[in-house]
This record gives sequence, structure tokens and C-alpha cells, in this order.
Amino acid sequence: MTSTRIFPINKWSIQKEQSHTSFSKDEIDLLVANGKHQVYQKNDVIFRQDHYTEGAYLIIKGKVKKFKLDQDKKPHIIFVANSGQLIGYHGLYTGERYVDSAIALEETVVSYIPRQAFFATIDNSPSISRKLLAIMAHQFEILTNSLSLLSRKTVRERLALQLLVMREKYKENHREGEQIQINLSRDDLSSLVGTARENIVRALTEFKKEQTLFTKGRKIVITDVERLIQIANIR
Repeated sequence: MTSTRIFPINKWSIQKEQSHTSFSKDEIDLLVANGKHQVYQKNDVIFRQDHYTEGAYLIIKGKVKKFKLDQDKKPHIIFVANSGQLIGYHGLYTGERYVDSAIALEETVVSYIPRQAFFATIDNSPSISRKLLAIMAHQFEILTNSLSLLSRKTVRERLALQLLVMREKYKENHREGEQIQINLSRDDLSSLVGTARENIVRALTEFKKEQTLFTKGRKIVITDVERLIQIANIR
């Protein structure tokens, strides 16, 4: 089942199907024309919070978690980026340091676009410039929506929502008839949801008893999308 038909996923994630916030093939070709392909293995750091911004990264293949460290150096995942998404570019506009960190969740290929090449491309492509503004506006909306959840949603509701979002992320490149497996650690899930790890384990156990999903080690397979949407309680 495609949850995007019955669930407002665009409020919580940037989807490739949304043309105003996704780069076309021609736009991607322009962005990577002066970039350098780099390969990162699972858990490799792509860039670190507070390091000086030297360039942006366009994800060619794979998944990347973006997170911020709090005062106690505890990571809080902001979102998971997929192929076709640009990361690390905010600091280029302000001339400051990276505002967050990025780590590969799996083998990931990116195109590193140096500062000068990035701005040269933007200057020569009004469509990319407009799209970046739309992406930044959408990201702000997603952040605002996510922050509002912490004060008014239970752990079960927040976890259900994040599992729905991650299911859409992990649908990429899967074959028809195959199970969509969410391959995230419980620590990453707890960071996404904003709760302790033991609360995530407890809620997942409840979901399994309710036959909403099952697990294979750390991998999660949702079996009842409609039920999970009901639990998320999103209007």
C-alpha cells in the first residue's frame, strides 16, 4: 500500500514526487558537473557540526542521517536524506560553519560541490535557485511540524509517524513484491522520536503484539499501514 495516498507525508518529509522541491535530472547534472564523487561507508562522517563549510553535497545513492548535538553532546536526528537531496549547503549562504552533522546510514555516494562551483551553478540556473528557496521553506515547515509533535503527541504516536516517514524513505529502489525494510538502529529511532531507547523498544513490542509490524533483527517491516496511520493520529 502507498501511504502517501492516505497520509500527508509531505508535511513530514521531502518527497521526490514533489517537483517544486526535487531536482530534475538536468538540474542534478548541472550541480554535479563541477563536483567530485565520494564514497562513504556505513557510519562514515560526511561533515561535522561547527566545522567550516567548504561545499555542499548532493546524494547520488544511499541514505544520510543529519543530526545536531545538544549541550551534553547527545545527538538529535533532524531528518534522513535520500538520493537526489542536497545537504550541507545552508552554511554556504551564511559563510559560517555547518549547523549540523551528517553520517552515512549505508554505503553512500555523494557529489561534493565546492563553494565557488556551487554558487556559479546557482547564478547560471534560475530554476535551481528557485528550487533551493522552495526546499529551504519546506524544510522549515517540516522542522516546525516535528517540533510541535514533542509537546502534544505520545511516544506511540510519534514513533508511528516516524516509521511511516522512514517506510517512504526505504521504498527507494525496492522491487515490486519485496518487503520494505526499515533498517535503523533503536538508538537512531529514539533520536528521531525524541525519547529514551527503552521507550522505543517497549512501543515496538506493543506494535508487534498488535500485528502492525514485525522485526528481523534491527530491521522493521510494517504490515498494517492503515493501522499505523491511525496510531499516528495526524490530521
